[in-house]
Amino acid sequence: MTAAPDPTTNVAVELEKLRGEISTGLENIKGTLNILVERTTRTDADVRQLRTDTEAELEKRDEAIKALRAEVEALKQGRWPLAQLGALVGVGGLVAAVVAFFVH
Repeated sequence: MTAAPDPTTNVAVELEKLRGEISTGLENIKGTLNILVERTTRTDADVRQLRTDTEAELEKRDEAIKALRAEVEALKQGRWPLAQLGALVGVGGLVAAVVAFFVH
């Protein structure tokens, strides 16, 4: 006949299995948390780099806008006063027409 298993031995074996499962589960959680911490650190570094790059690009854009505004102002200074020239040409044409009318 076989002897009945000792209940305290079964409980001890089950407790040891439970400890192993808990230990494995905690190690999995620690590993996952370490991965998340590493990703967060990399993300923070990427965000800092993007902010630095964006600020540099904004400064370049502002400088380009200032240069374009200066160029536009220079072009405005050099343009011909077309309205005044048109009026002078009109008056000159009228004078030429009047002179031509009276000369004939």
